[in-house]
Amino acid sequence: MTRYYMDLICWQKAMDLVTEIYRLTKQLPKEEVFGLASQLRRAAVSIPSNIAEGQGRLSKGEFRTFLGNARGSLSELETQIIICKNLIAFAENSYLNEGKWVSRESFQGAGFLIVSVPIHDP
Repeated sequence: MTRYYMDLICWQKAMDLVTEIYRLTKQLPKEEVFGLASQLRRAAVSIPSNIAEGQGRLSKGEFRTFLGNARGSLSELETQIIICKNLIAFAENSYLNEGKWVSRESFQGAGFLIVSVPIHDP
């Protein structure tokens, strides 16, 4: 069982998600830089940050709390992506219209990974 957050697969996947969200939010209109783009980025960054902070805590209960926070941020991010799909007109060939934003299955998979993280006692 790992004791270092960088070894956790859910942390690694969450870091990949952050990179993808930063890349994809560059497609948003300039007027959304301080709106949806900022919200999407903050929610995405919160996911691996909570996993890492939880792994560094002293008890299983604290770790579970931070994994719960990470799941909450994942749901927040999914909601914001749905808002983008509903409100923002993207070009025909944009990643959003091609379905290349993170899929529902990816969110569910990441959520499962967060829930199934082995909890250790320090």
